[in-house]
Amino acid sequence: MEYSVTGRFALVYNPRSRRNMGDRSAYAQTARNLLGENFVDPADRSRLDANIAEFASCGMDCIVIDGGDGTVSDVLTAIHRHYAPDRLPALAILPSGNTNLIAGDVGFGLRGIRALEHLQRLDASGLLRRNVRRRCGLVVEWPEPDGPPPVVGMFHGAAAFTRGIELAHQPAILNNYSHEMAVIVSFLSSVAHLLTKRSRQDWMRGDQMVMHAGKTIQRQGNCFLFLSTTLQHLPYGIWPFWTACGARDDVINFLHVAGQPSRLAAAAWALLRGRHPTWLQNNPDYCSGCEDRIEMTMKSDFVLDGEVMSPGATGRIILSATAPIDFIHA
Repeated sequence: MEYSVTGRFALVYNPRSRRNMGDRSAYAQTARNLLGENFVDPADRSRLDANIAEFASCGMDCIVIDGGDGTVSDVLTAIHRHYAPDRLPALAILPSGNTNLIAGDVGFGLRGIRALEHLQRLDASGLLRRNVRRRCGLVVEWPEPDGPPPVVGMFHGAAAFTRGIELAHQPAILNNYSHEMAVIVSFLSSVAHLLTKRSRQDWMRGDQMVMHAGKTIQRQGNCFLFLSTTLQHLPYGIWPFWTACGARDDVINFLHVAGQPSRLAAAAWALLRGRHPTWLQNNPDYCSGCEDRIEMTMKSDFVLDGEVMSPGATGRIILSATAPIDFIHA
């Protein structure tokens, strides 16, 4: 197929993503030839930030991201820093990482040469935004003056979720299993921790946390599990949130499970199947909702799109939603 450089879309390519590391096709070179300066494979986040700043200055309206959730988060963070909220570029996610949770909801649906060919056809026809799914990014801010700059992702978790991710990131699991199998092995390891009395007491006790969601919801005390996302679908039919948000796409879905939660096994079985029985919704140990702002104070680390982060010296972080973003679907 003959390609012509139109400049209407750029590609951020992560050669270190799991599926790209094993790619021996001519895809990356073809993309580089097609896009010229609009093909970037930045060596680190500072270079990526500079690339996105350049795209913003020239009005780049579509950015293709070839990588996993971590790469998507890095690009979203740079976009949040350099693009005006009312001029956000459309994104096309090509899933190539160790974790592809975001692509499972808003992915382009194609990879490699096939993705390039289809993007080129859409570009030539002026139809890049013909078929989109609209979502917001999830912004994490450290409100203290000396805190780090905001980061943006789409899936956030704390307490038991952080512990599970740390298990999954152990080299014995990460280096020897695919992501899907790593999740299973990590889950079994977590269950094993709950089988011994000492580990069970530690995990079930949870972590200290104060959470304010919106203007009316407050949870204080130990938290066994906290999850929040701006995605609208998770893999395998899992959906642990039950408050209806209607047609709004500018809110954060969240779940807070108190420390020492009652009927945990039954609740987990229901939530893993995307079910929310009345007894669960009425149980005070479980709280779900959707808000545009969540403030949290905690001592333990949290996770954003697979990366473990610190809440800082004061333990305060604020979650909010970006302006809606168009994610292109093939």
